[in-house]
Amino acid sequence: MRGVKTILLAMVVVTGTILLTYTIARKLNVEKELAILAAGGTGICGAAAVMGISPQIKVPEEQAEHQRENEVLAVAVVAILGTIFTLVDISLKPLLHLTATQFGVMAGASLHEIAHAVAAGSAGGPVSMDAAIVTKLSRVLMLAPAALIIGAWYQRSTNKDRSGEEPKAKLPIPWFMAGFILASIIGTFVPLGSHLIQLLVKAAYLFLGMAMAALGISVNFRVIWQRGRNVFLAAIISSVILLIFAIIVVKLFF
Repeated sequence: MRGVKTILLAMVVVTGTILLTYTIARKLNVEKELAILAAGGTGICGAAAVMGISPQIKVPEEQAEHQRENEVLAVAVVAILGTIFTLVDISLKPLLHLTATQFGVMAGASLHEIAHAVAAGSAGGPVSMDAAIVTKLSRVLMLAPAALIIGAWYQRSTNKDRSGEEPKAKLPIPWFMAGFILASIIGTFVPLGSHLIQLLVKAAYLFLGMAMAALGISVNFRVIWQRGRNVFLAAIISSVILLIFAIIVVKLFF
């Protein structure tokens, strides 16, 4: 029963946070592409969601460099906010009087990256950390359908803006998710052994670190300051609302 509640919570959190962050960002005059990336990163799973959704946002070749800047800005926003709210969650723990499970679900439902959820959840002990991981992974599962829906919506709305009509758009397929699904199937049904799994996990961290380092090389703090203030404000407002919502939900239903 708790698993069903966790999945339902993940669906509500992902859908509501994406819509809320995007709406606030657009009200603050953030361009559509950057607003989408920041909303996806805030609502789903941080930098992984930004980089997963970005290929679905098809822009003209002359705007490719600008779109890469958008990726960096969105990743920077969710990484900074995730770190801040991890400390906020841990600081609030003694004041909220939550059980270990409730605190873990709150962390998994409200924080941006898996690493942030693990860090906050571990502050409540093993039970809390397990609940945080399960809740956060439930949000990660929403990445594939979210990428499909966002890609289809963006392509349709962009084509309509350019042509004045609403043509049938080819549904963009997030092929990057094929590896995720295949790895999940193999991990579920193929007995790999704990030693091999640990080796693969270490390799995954290595490649993730390489990817984040490569992304960091392209960071231009002047661009972040000039273009990132409004999207940062939008993401922090929606993150505060998300945290309040998560606290209320775990007190009522977990």
